[in-house]
Amino acid sequence: MEAQLLSPSTMSPVQVLPDPGMTGAVTPAPPIRIGVIGYGYWGPNVVRNFAEVDGAQVWSVSDMSPERLALAHARYPALTTTTDCHELIADPAVDAVVIMTPVSTHFELAREALRAGKHVLVAKPLTPNAEQAAELIAEAQLRRRVLMVDHTFIYTGAVRRIKELVDSGTLGRLYYYDSVRVNLGLFQHDVNVLWDLAVHDLAIMDYVLGGQPLAVAATGAAHIPGHPVNMAYVTCFFDNELITHHHVNWLAPVKVRRTLVCGDRQMIVYDDLEPSEKVKVYDKGVTLNGSPERVYESLIGYRTGDMWAPKLSLTEGLRLEAQHFLECIRQGRQPLSDGAAGLRVARVLEAAVKSLAQRGRPVELPTADQPVGLSLPAVMTQQAV
Repeated sequence: MEAQLLSPSTMSPVQVLPDPGMTGAVTPAPPIRIGVIGYGYWGPNVVRNFAEVDGAQVWSVSDMSPERLALAHARYPALTTTTDCHELIADPAVDAVVIMTPVSTHFELAREALRAGKHVLVAKPLTPNAEQAAELIAEAQLRRRVLMVDHTFIYTGAVRRIKELVDSGTLGRLYYYDSVRVNLGLFQHDVNVLWDLAVHDLAIMDYVLGGQPLAVAATGAAHIPGHPVNMAYVTCFFDNELITHHHVNWLAPVKVRRTLVCGDRQMIVYDDLEPSEKVKVYDKGVTLNGSPERVYESLIGYRTGDMWAPKLSLTEGLRLEAQHFLECIRQGRQPLSDGAAGLRVARVLEAAVKSLAQRGRPVELPTADQPVGLSLPAVMTQQAV
């Protein structure tokens, strides 16, 4: 629908902004109107943050449950609610659509929103396969719209600080990256534990390391009849003997969220469950005492230095993510967690699922111009290894 055919009383003012080159008094930019699809587990947090951040207005919320919509309207009386998500997408007053629905619905809803001229923020993972992720990226580029993935952790103060330490060279040459993300539940029906939990750590890995692995190997098991794989181990192989390992599990007696990043100079322990010192940097490592020519006769020396905990921003990661989404829309910038980031994570997940079916045989990742996809049904039916 062309802008001139829309009613000025309903169309968002963001879509009819004056020419930046025009002279005259400077007026405040109108708020970007947000429509949120899905008010279940994560949706209320999304609505809360966009409702409280400057420069945004939550205009509409859609959910299939009238009870959930009643809760949203009771807390935010000014917004409109609907059980028809297509109605929300078609609303000319909405500038951007945030999709917080099951992964099997992401592609169709995101494509529909992009084609309707909306900017789009999608829950993780972006799509159930890399092929669809690549198609959404192309659609966003064609429509000149922002496509962003809800990789919330990369906007937290802890992960951003780890990224700074790695990029600064403080850790030296990286040896390994090891993460554990386990708890009791929540069992999912539409995706296995890789697509539910490992996606978080793979997104953090992608951001912190800044490169895609060459190959992926995975093993796991499905212990509950009728449910997908509930525990898995994923190993990613990089250049220069860098290796990453990710343990995810829905069937653990305790909740653990811990990551180790080891370099030849320093090491990092990141514990997301720590109330204050989430990131600790250890000046520990090993040294070889001897000449390189006689390496096999060298003695290994152990270096034990100080531990320090860097000061971290306490701002909620989702709040910074919401602000970043708005900035990218207004300034035409590429998001930190853009469609390409979602595609890279989807590629690793696909390779992990293929390796899972081959009892841990490493699977090489395709090159950037080969977005070969593995469909969601294959993910759902993947059984014990």
